[in-house]
Amino acid sequence: MKETVKLFMLIATIFVASSFSSSKAIQKWTKLGSKKVSFQLDRDVIRVGANDGRFTELKVQVTGGALNMHKMVIEYGNGTKDNIPLKQNFKNNGTRVIDLQGNKRVIKDITFYYDTKNKSRRRAIVHVYGRR
Repeated sequence: MKETVKLFMLIATIFVASSFSSSKAIQKWTKLGSKKVSFQLDRDVIRVGANDGRFTELKVQVTGGALNMHKMVIEYGNGTKDNIPLKQNFKNNGTRVIDLQGNKRVIKDITFYYDTKNKSRRRAIVHVYGRR
């Protein structure tokens, strides 16, 4: 009888602990697009669209070089925009996660404003990933 109670308590503990684990930890990032940057003050647009789905977070990753990101403008499917001042120097393989306002959002496009002056001799690539 005591063994049955111990087994029941162990199963209950595992069940309760698993219910508190974050669902974000198991959700994977979906690649939305990439752009190779130029060696100047510039802006690039990554088109997303409703077919890619709805997202709660974005992750920006810079590979292949460094750059100075000034801001990012996200245009949603309903026409509203979020102007996100990043003001961040990304080194090679640098990342940043941005929480989107509201519930899951359809993204129309993402515009990046950046420069690479005195940051790198190689052209960096900006990658964007979304989490549902």
